[in-house]
Amino acid sequence: MAAEVMALARIAQTEWQDGRTLRRKGLDKKQAQLAGLEASSTVFRYFLLSMVTGLLATPEYVRASLSSAPPEQHAKAVAMKLDRQRVLFDRSKHFTFLLTEQAVRYPLIPPDELAMQIDRLVSLSRRPNIRLGVIPMGTHLGPGALNTFTVYDDALATAELDLGAIVFRDSRDIQELIRRFTGYEERALFGNSAREQLTAWAERCRR
Repeated sequence: MAAEVMALARIAQTEWQDGRTLRRKGLDKKQAQLAGLEASSTVFRYFLLSMVTGLLATPEYVRASLSSAPPEQHAKAVAMKLDRQRVLFDRSKHFTFLLTEQAVRYPLIPPDELAMQIDRLVSLSRRPNIRLGVIPMGTHLGPGALNTFTVYDDALATAELDLGAIVFRDSRDIQELIRRFTGYEERALFGNSAREQLTAWAERCRR
């Protein structure tokens, strides 16, 4: 019985956010929700598997990432997403971003614009409150499927799928994602090594 109660409690602390429902309600609602999480959190961990997150994105990248948004929502969602980037300049907050090579080099925008996007990653990696790591292709990250996820402090985590997002509030789920994040972190390049790798990828875009 105790195990059943615990299982039900875990389910109750897990929320599915359907992408179609979010778009119907308005993408500005999602941006406002994320801004609230960013305002109330201090320590952020981002594992980025397939694309650059909006906090790190150039305006061109943000516009392209929202290209499927309804026309009446597009401009406002882009503006709100770019406005959220101000949180990166709050030195009371600490960010660790882990990006796979696939996420960095995903051809969402033309090569010349992608080179500038990668340059932005290099620049942001020098900020004192940002740790930015890259994981080159071929790096073994262990068994099991990978997905993009974010952990806010030790209190809440989200995992993104193409159809929506899962929100975790159960401490066991959050600690499991932190454990995975730490394992990926140990395999990532940071500092000058990361910047050298990013610069090499940017130069390939410019050729």
